[in-house]
Amino acid sequence: MPDIASKVNVLRLEETAPFHQLPKGEKHMETSNKRYREKLVQQIPKHIADNLKYGENVAEGFKKGVSKVSEKPNRKKPAGKNSEKHLDARKEFLRVFRQLTYRHRSWDVWSDFIIMFACALSNPVDKNHFDEREALYLRTIKKYNKQEQPLFSELAAYTVVALEENQEQDFLGSIYTELGLNSKEHEQIFTPYHVCELMAEITMEDIVEKVKKDRYITLNDPCCGAGATLIAGIHAARKRLEKANLNYQNHILVAAQDIDMVVALMCYIQLSLLGVAAYIKVGNSLTEPMTENDSLDNYWFTMMYFSDIWSMRRLLRSL
Repeated sequence: MPDIASKVNVLRLEETAPFHQLPKGEKHMETSNKRYREKLVQQIPKHIADNLKYGENVAEGFKKGVSKVSEKPNRKKPAGKNSEKHLDARKEFLRVFRQLTYRHRSWDVWSDFIIMFACALSNPVDKNHFDEREALYLRTIKKYNKQEQPLFSELAAYTVVALEENQEQDFLGSIYTELGLNSKEHEQIFTPYHVCELMAEITMEDIVEKVKKDRYITLNDPCCGAGATLIAGIHAARKRLEKANLNYQNHILVAAQDIDMVVALMCYIQLSLLGVAAYIKVGNSLTEPMTENDSLDNYWFTMMYFSDIWSMRRLLRSL
């Protein structure tokens, strides 16, 4: 793993490069963050905008305890029971997922969901990879009919709800395991989250002094899986930083890699939803480790990576 923190260079928001690869000496600042974000909004394709609107409808339905787009028949409530029903995001996720397995294999549905969700998170902010990932999204969604396509928005929405209710979990990794997708064929056995929490608490240093000195810390995982170890590490660091009145989102950078594209994107999705600045490379960390000469074709950057504070930090490090 290269010394990322010591090789930070300037990055325009219209470029995507990890901290360790940016060319030195560039001082392009023609486009402000605000103007670029406005431009990105205008460039979002109609089908993604429609899906976002669809997701809003799903989220609105959560207030009633059930999704508007897949609402179950009303049933009479037992007398004396509270009419408000708590939404079990995990249960609802599995219910919707199984609707998609009537015509498709579970593995195909899962991998397609992860790929499309990752593309939907990446495309609004990562300009360099937009065309390739937009094409990947469209190729993938075409496998499903008009009744099935909206269900993927529901799966994404339930994932968001689950992580809003409890950020300290490996939601996608646990669902992956429960569905039996961690077979010998795919060779993915994830570390239980409570074990990751224990390891994080044991190994986490007193990071407050380091953050005050270096402005941020980097968490690295060359075999990240769905990100359980990183998520546990982030929260262990968060608790220490919050005691010093520091916002962990401004002081933690994550660099991760996995040979399996699906699980690497599971990690990418969960770190994106946690609001953490991170970049994830898809590739073999033994034969294709992160280096200064990487092409970036297999890199996925979270939205927080493009935030003002991290963009300015890269600029200052390049001077």
